[in-house]
This record gives sequence, structure tokens and C-alpha cells, in this order.
Amino acid sequence: MSPRHAPNTAALSARGLSATLGQVEVLHGIDLDLPAARWTSIVGPNGAGKSTLLKALAGLLPQAHGEVKLQGDVLSTVPSRRRAQRLAWLGQNEGATDDLLAYDVAMLGRLPHQPWLAPPSVADHAAVERALRATQAWDWRARPLGQLSGGERQRVLLARALAVEAQVLLMDEPLANLDPPHQVDWLLLVRELVRQGCTVVSVLHELPLALQSDDLLIMAAGRITHHGACSDPATHRALEAVFDERIHIQAVAGQWLSLPKI
Repeated sequence: MSPRHAPNTAALSARGLSATLGQVEVLHGIDLDLPAARWTSIVGPNGAGKSTLLKALAGLLPQAHGEVKLQGDVLSTVPSRRRAQRLAWLGQNEGATDDLLAYDVAMLGRLPHQPWLAPPSVADHAAVERALRATQAWDWRARPLGQLSGGERQRVLLARALAVEAQVLLMDEPLANLDPPHQVDWLLLVRELVRQGCTVVSVLHELPLALQSDDLLIMAAGRITHHGACSDPATHRALEAVFDERIHIQAVAGQWLSLPKI
């Protein structure tokens, strides 16, 4: 992955962001600024609006209203091709044709960089190899997606997002089907991306891993209840509160953990 330079403005920002699904308003006038070259995790109870917010920030929710800016540019005014080069997306339960080889699935991430109907370039092949190796999926690059396990498939889809080599990476439940060792691998990969200047925003249910982020954005009932550094005691108190004081944030061996309060 080539080094990136973080912009001076926020990587993503929103003003008055709201969304209605069906007849239900699920986001209520969200205002936020997500700093560049940091990892922010969005957490909260089920139904808090986490995935809806992430989709709205990615420009994937037509029902959303308000303004979203990507690196200072109003998202809706950024041409779709340019947007796809600057912002990569990995959603929940994303699919791809089972007959496609893992390598070809990862190559889909390079489409925003390729001229219309042009074959992949040397740079495209190099980016795909870097992405597949980074997710430890290189060894089954010639296998159809339908022959892979859930965890293997998820790593190929992650490679597709990484192959874009975007400055901003949004991931909704990226740890689905990953066993604990590969969850740790994912965490280390995210840390390396941030070190290179990438901005990562993830929706996570795994609170112990979310607490390894730089910042937490805590949601409840379609609103942000707190946005702050993971190391801040105020963030810990807000996280405990949003889960009805049923968890306790505690430092163990130099890391913050969420423990059940019995």
C-alpha cells in the first residue's frame, strides 16, 4: 500500500444529516467531523442507526438529507468515478458472483482507476496483489468465491476494498465470519493503513476491538451521544451508559476492555 498524505480538513463531515426508512426517521440531524488519518469506530446498541449513518456518509442512502463532505468537498458534487477513487466501501453481507475467482473479485476494486473497457494495468495487478497479501488471501487467488469459507470470502471482499487504495475506507461489520486470530490481523492492518495516512471508519459490535480505535462515535436511537478518544474516561462513561450500565470499561494489561457487569 503506497503512503498517503492526510488532508488538512476533516476526512468526512456531516451537517444536519437525517434519514427516514419507510415511515421511520432513523437519523436525526447528525452533525459530525471525522478527523483524517485516524480510525473511528461507530458503536451502540442494536437499532441505534450505526449502519444507516455509515451508508449515508458513503453517499449510498438516497433517503438521506443534509450535507456530507468528503475531504472538504460536498459529496454529492464529487463525480462518481472520482468519489469511488477517494472513498472505498465494505458493507455487511456483501456478495459477489460465486463463479468469480478471488483474484477477479479483488480486481473489481480497481475499476474506478481503469479507463472504460481497458484491461487491468501493471499498477492494477500490483495493487490487487498487495491487497490479497495484506488480507492473507493470496494463496487462494485462483479459487472461485463460491468455494471459500465465510471467513475466507470476507477476507477477499476486504481485499477488494483495499485494492481501491482510497484515502477513506468505510467498513460495516468487517469482522463478520473472521476467527479471533484474523480479527487481530484485521486490527493490525487497520493500524498500518492509518499509519500510512488513511482514514478508517468502522461499525463494530466487538467492543474490545472497537476500544482499540483512536476514537469512538457512540450512537443511540439515531443520534450521537458521544464522540471522543478511546482513552478518554468520558468516552468510557458514555459507552457504559449507552449499554445501560451493563458493561464496565477497564484497563487490562495496558488495553481497554469492555467487561460484563454482573
